[in-house]
Amino acid sequence: MSEPASRVEARLIELELKAVWAEDLLEQLDRVVASQQAQIEGLARELARLRERLAAAEAAAAAGGTAPSLRDEIPPHY
Repeated sequence: MSEPASRVEARLIELELKAVWAEDLLEQLDRVVASQQAQIEGLARELARLRERLAAAEAAAAAGGTAPSLRDEIPPHY
């Protein structure tokens, strides 16, 4: 019940191609994950900066100073 050599060779080639495609897909996914991680880190830094600004504004308001109003800021689309 042994398969002819050409059939075994064809199956081996098919398995090798699947392995190459799987490696390529894994590399693509790795790049996507790395890109998303960089984006998450950037968003975390921005969130930390916004929290610092909010804390500073709240501290200024608590100290009797005038807190900057969001209405004073020009939206980015102007």
